[in-house]
Amino acid sequence: MIDIHCHILPGVDDGAQSLEESVEMAREAVKEGIEKIIVTPHHKLRAFDNPRSKVSEKTAELNSVFADEGIPLSLSVGQEIRIFGELPEELETEEIAPLNDSRYLLIEFPSNHVPSYTDRLFYELQLKGYVPVIAHPERNQQLTEQPDKLYELVEKGALSQVTAASVCGLFGKKIQDFSFRLIEANLVHFVASDAHNTGSRGFRMAEALDAIEKKFGLDTLGIFLENGRLAAENQTVYKEVPEKIKRKRLFGIF
Repeated sequence: MIDIHCHILPGVDDGAQSLEESVEMAREAVKEGIEKIIVTPHHKLRAFDNPRSKVSEKTAELNSVFADEGIPLSLSVGQEIRIFGELPEELETEEIAPLNDSRYLLIEFPSNHVPSYTDRLFYELQLKGYVPVIAHPERNQQLTEQPDKLYELVEKGALSQVTAASVCGLFGKKIQDFSFRLIEANLVHFVASDAHNTGSRGFRMAEALDAIEKKFGLDTLGIFLENGRLAAENQTVYKEVPEKIKRKRLFGIF
């Protein structure tokens, strides 16, 4: 299994705070059945600035530690990029890190809205040959209230990644139900851990994938497992035709 979103690098953001914690996370990942992690430290988020050069250096160091410790887990380079207007231009500086040096860029929105320039920015990224992957849309306030916005972005070529803990209900039943609705409407293409530690923000991948298999079947489970590999290998991922979902179906309010 490949985890495309994880904060395992020590001391670079709000994920692992020490080498010991990174090793602990690695051992837990192996127990979950994860063989490869694309590290995705926050980039362009408040005090966290992790350019590709820094991430590459830290990733190589941690891979060496895992090898010395006999931990069967490999790491490759990525970032969780907080969306910003100059992103297309900064791709030219080689300090932006796509997932495992692929065409896929993991992009995070602010928690309460989708910036008004997102459509234009995603269009420019795609003109350059990149594919935006929206991190945890199920936890974005605007998208939960206006799911058509996610539909529009996916319909225009973006992909999305739901968090394992959301599927497991750790962020509450509303977010869990919304995650299932997004999967049902073909608006999710990856499940990833977004793990920050082994406690409150652990991996939960095995539990989430088990829940997806029970609710949607082996075919859907297989697509999520395969898409992680395909993205890491810079291949085209599987995606079904997206569908619109209505807010009243989610919360029964209207």
